[in-house]
Amino acid sequence: MSRVLVTGGSGFLGGHILVRLLADDHDVRTTVRSLARRGEVQAVLAAAGAREPDRVTFAMADLTGDAGWADAVADRDVVVHVASPFPPGEPEHEAELIVPAREGTLRVLRAAAAAGVARVVLTSSFAAVGYTPKPDPGEPYTEEDWTDPAGDVGAYVKSKTLAERAAWDWVAGNPTGPELTVINPTGVFGPVLGSDRSSSIALVEALLAGATPAPPATSFGVVDVRDVAELHVRAMSAPHAAGERYLAVGHDGISLGRIARILRNGLGEDAARVPWADADEATTSSGKPAKRISNAKARATFDWSPRPLDETILDTGRSLT
Repeated sequence: MSRVLVTGGSGFLGGHILVRLLADDHDVRTTVRSLARRGEVQAVLAAAGAREPDRVTFAMADLTGDAGWADAVADRDVVVHVASPFPPGEPEHEAELIVPAREGTLRVLRAAAAAGVARVVLTSSFAAVGYTPKPDPGEPYTEEDWTDPAGDVGAYVKSKTLAERAAWDWVAGNPTGPELTVINPTGVFGPVLGSDRSSSIALVEALLAGATPAPPATSFGVVDVRDVAELHVRAMSAPHAAGERYLAVGHDGISLGRIARILRNGLGEDAARVPWADADEATTSSGKPAKRISNAKARATFDWSPRPLDETILDTGRSLT
């Protein structure tokens, strides 16, 4: 059993990580920006079948300020840093995303170091890995790849890249601080636990609502939120995971049309408004092949086996209907 702090436990991924940690009887604390959310988070965990959700304790802390972080990390063995801004669209000024993502990550690392935390597991993103084109489009992205933040990328992609780079630079300059392990998920789907939604979940909601006449020609890597949570938990204690980053992807090159077909075939009347589309489309709107993304490192390191695609998509849809 470890004493764990999860930042952003009220969110989609953070909630699943809390459920997974409680199942293993870890001593769990989570941060929220307002303690008024404590009852809501506990109710969501209870509804999800979490083991003894009232064992979760809460600390009030915000990525934009130092207040509360010393108390949040006190007596913790591990910090799982999930919290990060994720807007529904591009902000007017990119600094609105970049500054809290980068400075918030450094704030958590500094607080963890001061408290003697042994390891920080950071949730980054495929955004920090695969948004700079490869010379050979058929070559898969791996953990060796980095997005160039000076390239033609949006504010969110830039924020995740700069935040992760800042974390690795900080660890390199503070060798007596906590170990760092980074998880880089692609599009995260799976059952929702409460009102918090990821942008990936919003895509499924839009399909179920019939919000667009036909899914656009786009494709992306897909991973189940429960599998991402599992990777975070395994990364907390594996000795060989220190100083490593891991791509979390279950299925690459999945088109929105294929997701639509899975929903229609599996949910019956609950998916009646989902539009039909070319379900086997595996190219982007520009006509280029979908990105290939390797999960070989996570599989080999953690004996990790992602769920089947249909299970992930149908469980997402069922949780929304």
